[in-house]
Amino acid sequence: MASHPHRLVVRCCYIGMFVQAMVINLAPLLFIPLKDQYGLTFEQVGRLVFINFMTQMLVDLACCGLADRVSLKPLTVAANLLAGIGLWVFALTPAVMSRPYDGLVIGTVVFSVGCGLLEVLLSPIVNAVPSARKARDMALLHAWYPIGKVVVILVTGLLLYGLGASSWRWIMLAWSVVPFLNTVGFLMVELPPLVSGGQRHTLRRLMRAPAYLLLVLAIGLAGATEVTVAQWTSAFVQRGLGFAKVVADLVGFSLFGVGMIVGRLWFGFKGESDALPRNMAWGAALSAVMCLVMALSPWPVLSLAACGLAGLFVSLLWPGTVSLAAARFPLAGASMFAMLAAAGDTGAGFMPWGVGAIADWAPAHVAWLGAVLGRGLPPDQLGLRAGLLATAVCPVMMALLVAVYARLRADRRNENAG
Repeated sequence: MASHPHRLVVRCCYIGMFVQAMVINLAPLLFIPLKDQYGLTFEQVGRLVFINFMTQMLVDLACCGLADRVSLKPLTVAANLLAGIGLWVFALTPAVMSRPYDGLVIGTVVFSVGCGLLEVLLSPIVNAVPSARKARDMALLHAWYPIGKVVVILVTGLLLYGLGASSWRWIMLAWSVVPFLNTVGFLMVELPPLVSGGQRHTLRRLMRAPAYLLLVLAIGLAGATEVTVAQWTSAFVQRGLGFAKVVADLVGFSLFGVGMIVGRLWFGFKGESDALPRNMAWGAALSAVMCLVMALSPWPVLSLAACGLAGLFVSLLWPGTVSLAAARFPLAGASMFAMLAAAGDTGAGFMPWGVGAIADWAPAHVAWLGAVLGRGLPPDQLGLRAGLLATAVCPVMMALLVAVYARLRADRRNENAG
């Protein structure tokens, strides 16, 4: 059981994960309102996701050389502060700029810097807190991401429904209170020490280890799978399946988040570390099946149900990869987590952007998809279904990588036993 000061640290990390979920998932709730209000294309709203995660990726890479050399406390404070400021910039600058989209981009960059810092810092901090079940603690930390997602979806969706889509700016400003309060929280706690420099495995040494390189590739595919489905669920349920926005947000988008919560809490309380690779491989394979169901099912209700189940099946992919890396390389410092985060953000940035580009391109080039489904589809439906169909490749590849890693781990254990 962690001591009282450590519990306060963990709670601040939980709220930090909530903040990360909040600033990442607010914009996708606004894809259709922003598209309609500013005349944007699917590629442009998808590009906001790309900018978000590419900014996080650059921050992650910068932290590879800094996180083990500087005090973490100023970085955690700056992370929460930038997340809150970015929400203000996103909400207010489009109204005063001649090109409103530029304001959305600037706001996205600012809060993405905060997100990138949180992503790098929270996992190693929790990993440094004394505990006998590191994999469980990591799963519980990452459970706060879907918890934040669901809370933000439900509250924001109800407010948009009750106040109207034009109220989105005030809703974003109200949410900024959370990161500002967590800024104060991190100012008040003392963070645990990480691995000392004399013991630490350097990033150069890690990058020479085949097992680590495999995990880097795996988390890139995990990010591509999880974030693509999450970021496009609301728009897909609206334009791809024909449901009202309130249904898209409160049922489709939130079902995905609930599925993630169930999966991560289950593993956090009941899962075993030895079973993690097997659970991850099954989760990746079933995530691919859900993408196919969403893209190809002729029944909207079945596609809607697949959105929720996809959340359950992707739930362990990202935190599971982090846990495998932490267990395999216990003497690695924050730079290891930074590189993993950079790889995950790369996949999380490119694939959602790719889905937006495919959604714009597909209606004129893949009319055969409508024939496969046995009916004519409006352009938006056809495009979004084509994008989700392409997404299914990512979890298939990840399932194969996790299977290879499990074999490498088994061989290493056999060698040690011998």
